[in-house]
Amino acid sequence: MTEDRKPVRRIRSSAPTRICDIGGWTDTWFAQHGKVFNIAVSPCVQVELDLFENDEQPAPFTIHARNYNERYSIAQPNGKYDRHPLIEAALDCIRPPENLALELSIYSEAPAGASTGTSAAVTVAVIGALNHIARGELEPYEVAATAHRIETDFLHRQCGIQDQIAAAFGGINFIDIDQYPRATVERIALPKAIEQELEARLALIYVGKTHSSSDVHEMVIRHLENAGPDAPQLERLRATAMKSRDALPAGDFAVFGEAMIENTEAQRALHPKLIGAAHQQIIGIAREHGAWGWKVNGAGGEGGSVTLLGEPDRDAQQSLLQTIEAANARFRNIPIRLSASGLRVWEAAGE
Repeated sequence: MTEDRKPVRRIRSSAPTRICDIGGWTDTWFAQHGKVFNIAVSPCVQVELDLFENDEQPAPFTIHARNYNERYSIAQPNGKYDRHPLIEAALDCIRPPENLALELSIYSEAPAGASTGTSAAVTVAVIGALNHIARGELEPYEVAATAHRIETDFLHRQCGIQDQIAAAFGGINFIDIDQYPRATVERIALPKAIEQELEARLALIYVGKTHSSSDVHEMVIRHLENAGPDAPQLERLRATAMKSRDALPAGDFAVFGEAMIENTEAQRALHPKLIGAAHQQIIGIAREHGAWGWKVNGAGGEGGSVTLLGEPDRDAQQSLLQTIEAANARFRNIPIRLSASGLRVWEAAGE
């Protein structure tokens, strides 16, 4: 077992998750073109890749999924993905040198199924570590495109492109999809005071229940299959992304909050089941406490999370979060910080 052996090299990588994906759903194949505004945050996904000489190893890959307390060894997947398909498919996509045995350890402080792009962050962080030993460095857009291809081509999942871009690039981004999956990424730079105020006023509330984004995508596709890429429902979503892009650098939190709310209602118009009962309960409490904005993250559905934009008063913000957590034992405030960095990869030193 590799835990008794000293690795010849150790690679570490991390990638942020994302919140407030305004304009989401327009980054999909059925929308064809779109505009998305999103914010990369910590908690991040952390990956550690240990390399061993492959002399007496019956299987070259060991996967340690720390969040699930699972550790197992596999041979080259070759299109067969069993227990953790994203990780195993990444090993198929970027194959390391054959003379090495690997142990890949993955950990995230963000709960799985929270609608914050955690799966994309896992894939991006794993690609970064594997690519470091296999081919050298990739540009952020190449990493994002590879991560998206793993989900769509290798695993045949319904998947947009914006989560992978947030994880690879970090920061606050406006993503212009001129023809799916091709996009340009505009980094939104905020004055320091606005950035700090934004971070202080944002909150992420996990509803305590996971979801499958691919399944939710299938439901929406069935609902929209005859509407076309310029359907009014999709146009509303694109407009909220542009509104966010213009409002936030100017420090107009009122308009930014409006864009969050408008986006949530546009999601509801896509399919009523995208805004679940738990989301609605959180939104109701936020409205009663004077919150300036709320956005159901990601694909929505019965699980996931909600991003809130609180009012300027810090005591009011704390009262809001306490009331939400008291309303339902499953609801949890997940502390977040803006993440200026996207994918980071480095070689461990001093061990």
